[in-house]
Amino acid sequence: MRRTTKASQPLKSKIEVPWDTTGVANAGSPQSMPLDQIVLPPNQPRRYFDSEALKQLTESIKQHGILQPILVRPLDGEKHELVAGERRYRAALSIGLKVVPVVIRELDDNAAFQFALIENLLREDLNPVEETEGILQLLSLKLGRSVEVIPPLLYRLQRLHQKASTVTHNVMGGVEAESTNNAISDDEGDIGLSTHNVMGETETDDSALNHEPAVNQDLKIVETVFDGLGLMTWESFIKNRLPLLNLPEDILDALREGSLEYTKAKAIAQIQKLDERVAFLEQAIANNWSLSEIRQRISEKKTSTTNSQAESNNYKERFTAATTKLRKSRIWSDPKKRKQIEKLLAQLETLTNVE
Repeated sequence: MRRTTKASQPLKSKIEVPWDTTGVANAGSPQSMPLDQIVLPPNQPRRYFDSEALKQLTESIKQHGILQPILVRPLDGEKHELVAGERRYRAALSIGLKVVPVVIRELDDNAAFQFALIENLLREDLNPVEETEGILQLLSLKLGRSVEVIPPLLYRLQRLHQKASTVTHNVMGGVEAESTNNAISDDEGDIGLSTHNVMGETETDDSALNHEPAVNQDLKIVETVFDGLGLMTWESFIKNRLPLLNLPEDILDALREGSLEYTKAKAIAQIQKLDERVAFLEQAIANNWSLSEIRQRISEKKTSTTNSQAESNNYKERFTAATTKLRKSRIWSDPKKRKQIEKLLAQLETLTNVE
């Protein structure tokens, strides 16, 4: 599940991080610091780490040391808070390093969190759920809105953008068609009138993108964030990533942990019953089923359920038909057959009482 499309130098994003660059502590030169002076932030945006990738990093640090300094910011006293480089910090901690290279910068809470988000988003081993959540957090900071309102805002911008594109396409098509038709005529007045009418429609029907400065500004900020990250377009994010967050929580947990690919997750999410889905998910991960195997097993499961329901309905139809005939039958006057009916009724009553 390792992606190879991300920047090879993750800290060199085109997105600007507004930290304070005044003071000697912001000179940016690497220095050594005792590892026990570094503490993790309370709101680290990253929660899951690829165990295999972390193991490889640990082995690399054992052999070559930490090649890229850890970014920290000063706290009260001698302690410093980690801003970027938690994987290096964890690896150093696991092998018992006492001193690590660091770069110290004066950053406020907002800038530190923003920097950590960008650094995490440009890592190759970040899972798609955390990547999606991280982008939403970054947009929240850039747009000055809560994370919860970002998805509806993106969908609104998408609708307005599509409407503007459609109107522009239709109007340009109208101008071309009108001009071509009128070119046959020698009446220049008609040509001028038609062109004016079409352009008038453009002004009347144009979307809120041109008439609402705030909306237009939001779109520019969104485009700048995605251009800076270089991971995907904002339209692609809306189409392919936002739906991911609607998956069941058990599926999202598996994605966050890196134990399941996104395509497999979407397939397994089709199983509606929680207990069945959880059991299927555990089997799929344990046996490393391919996407085609998962789809085949789900299809077989649906077929089996459908057959079972059909069989159940068949029993009901047979019972209804039998009772209908029984009411009209003359066997009620036959003592022997009445005893058989009483016996069958007793068995049915016993079955219903067990339920």
